Amino acid sequence: MKNYIGSSVARREDERHLTGRGRFVGDIKLPGMLEVAFVRSPVAHGIIRSIAKPKHSTASVFTHADLTGVQPITTPVTTPGYQHSECPVLASNRVRFVGEPVAVCIAPDRAQAEDLVDEVLLDIEELRAVTTVNDALKIDAPLLHDGWADNRFAEMVTEVDFSAIAKKAPIVVNIEAELSRQAIHPLEGRGIVAHWDFETDQLVVAMSTQIPHPVRSGMAKFLGISESQIRVTTPDIGGGFGYKLQLLPEEITVAWLALKHKVPFRWIEDRREHLVAGACTRQAKYKLTGYATPEGRLLGLDAEIFIDNGAYSTWPFTAVLEGYSARSNLPGPYQITHYQSRVNVVATNKPSFCPYRGIARVGTCFAIESLIDAVAAEIGQEPCDVRELNLIPPDSMPYQDVTGKMLDIGDYGKSLRRARELIEFDKFRDEPKSSGMSVARNLTGIGFATFYEQTANGTGFFSSWGMPVVPGFDQATLKVCPDGVLQVKLGLQGFGQGLETTLAQVAATTTGFNLDKIQIRLGDTEHTPYSVGSFTSRSAVIGAGAVEAASKLLILRIRTIAAGLLEVDEENEIELNEGAAFAGNKSISFEEIANIFYIKPHLLPSSAKSITNLEVTDGYKVPVDSGIAAYGTHAVKVNVDTATGQVSILDYVIVEDCGTRINPMIVEGQTIGGAAQGIGTALFEESPYDENGQPLASTLLDYLLPGASEVPRIKLDHLMNLSPHTSFGIKGAGESGTIPAAAAIANAINDALLATGAKVCTLPMTPSRVLAAIATAGEQQ
Repeated sequence: MKNYIGSSVARREDERHLTGRGRFVGDIKLPGMLEVAFVRSPVAHGIIRSIAKPKHSTASVFTHADLTGVQPITTPVTTPGYQHSECPVLASNRVRFVGEPVAVCIAPDRAQAEDLVDEVLLDIEELRAVTTVNDALKIDAPLLHDGWADNRFAEMVTEVDFSAIAKKAPIVVNIEAELSRQAIHPLEGRGIVAHWDFETDQLVVAMSTQIPHPVRSGMAKFLGISESQIRVTTPDIGGGFGYKLQLLPEEITVAWLALKHKVPFRWIEDRREHLVAGACTRQAKYKLTGYATPEGRLLGLDAEIFIDNGAYSTWPFTAVLEGYSARSNLPGPYQITHYQSRVNVVATNKPSFCPYRGIARVGTCFAIESLIDAVAAEIGQEPCDVRELNLIPPDSMPYQDVTGKMLDIGDYGKSLRRARELIEFDKFRDEPKSSGMSVARNLTGIGFATFYEQTANGTGFFSSWGMPVVPGFDQATLKVCPDGVLQVKLGLQGFGQGLETTLAQVAATTTGFNLDKIQIRLGDTEHTPYSVGSFTSRSAVIGAGAVEAASKLLILRIRTIAAGLLEVDEENEIELNEGAAFAGNKSISFEEIANIFYIKPHLLPSSAKSITNLEVTDGYKVPVDSGIAAYGTHAVKVNVDTATGQVSILDYVIVEDCGTRINPMIVEGQTIGGAAQGIGTALFEESPYDENGQPLASTLLDYLLPGASEVPRIKLDHLMNLSPHTSFGIKGAGESGTIPAAAAIANAINDALLATGAKVCTLPMTPSRVLAAIATAGEQQ
């Protein structure tokens, strides 16, 4: 069969988007559709005394009391000591963050709905807000949830005895690494259209989501109806990055309106809602103590991790996702033998945490890579050399790390050496530096970060965390249509990552159908087999595995029919390629086979009489619970202006190994896009709050995103160690560009600042933070 794997096929999604034929939630217009706008809490913490609806429009405003039959959002987790929260779909007695939905207004258009919002009068008795982890953990802190012992969702503790390595590892290094709260900013925010289909007697929800099948389950649970009464469809989705892995109050409210009134309703999140109420992530603090040998081998790691989760536990990935991920990924790709951690997932009066590209791994990479550089500084060695000394060697693969994860294959040291070469690190170190008493205004530094990325995590991985949604087998359905077109249906969801293209390439390779004769259908719960959805860089790995499994069943049937029609004895004589079956100098097209099967079945050979259909379904899951490990190294060269604190990226190198690249162009685009988001985390993006819980970045005038001028031309290089566990040796690649980017940039900045004695420990490393670090270092000298 013709092999399309490894070809940079043009993305089939782009044609409809570039010609304006994409169909997003904002493009859906249904007869009689009403628009929705939310009344949101103006305070971070308070008791609702009253909600006064405008007298002329009481039938167009709904509060918690009106939502009969709707259950609060709960996320059951089996983590020991986990404190459960209930998130009302509309705030009932109490509000817990600025922007929490309190009431909903409906009107023929959004402007009128927003006018109604302005007329709703709220009487809220403001309470003391807790806006930092430190405030939330104080003994006298107000409790965010009734019945809680303190403001921790969970405290996860693992302990080991470090005395066994005390003599071997006398070098003790302490660091702190902190990440500020961010917003996520997919090009398209959240959105939903819901209506009642009288023909099928179903609630039909068109929603911008990465997880349509779990969303159906959640909708049924919280609305109190059966799943069979709900259909979730997915139009085009303008980016996700994890933000669209949730089922939040706004979507449930809109679905309830459609269920109650049997007319269509639509809500589209605007950018201010996104900044104030929607997408909070990343905020965490790591306190690490490393125990190293005199030559720099890191043997022990003691970590205290604090995660500012916000007010509620979101469904379905819960408040413990970031904590579990932080705890399990912190050791990184290093041969650490003794590791203990204390993870505190803390509730504060802010919007709830949601998953974001890389989940906690951006923070863990920043923390552990900062510690590696600190160990190197302590012993007077190059960070590159200490980093390579500690990396897991290729001859130790497969390697079970100190947390129990299995890393299947790879040469981590080679990725570091290659990045070192491409960034011309040795030449940089040999260049003469300024001498004398003064420090140059423009300082240059190079930083590295080596990482691994768990992709396509398995059943045991999520079940061990006690999550309410656990991946099992993902299925693919392959159907040959009468015109010879192959329809491929999966419950996975594309949201900009080129999934339609890559899965078509896989299907063409595994079935022999021509690429232009393959249709990919994703997401719609009515027409696709069950999937937990697209996240944790699982779609290509899982999708390819499921398509290959189903293809094996389908081609057996096609071979049998073709062998009979071509009058050859053995099915093994049949070759399938480029849309036809061949036997020697004889051939028959798939279109002819399909036409005979469906339209002229009397012509089928007797050997094919037992074949009842040309539609097959089969499933796949990764056999390694901890997933498949992609990995690589980022190297960054920066200039720091010590007078202004401004950081400029001069050079950026990425060396990555994601196994076989189904479509190299798509992988490179994903990697560069991920690095751009990492640059935002490192240098620009921050959602600060004041002491009263008021957001200080509620517009894009206050919240800085990297643009084209801030993202340099990135040099990409690829290694290729094929996973032994997946179809074609594929590993996930969706998050690799993001995970190490901030860590590499941070290390480069601190490398540049060595001459000043300054060190910046908080992301983003803004000019004000850089200048403050320089000033503090000057005072201490």
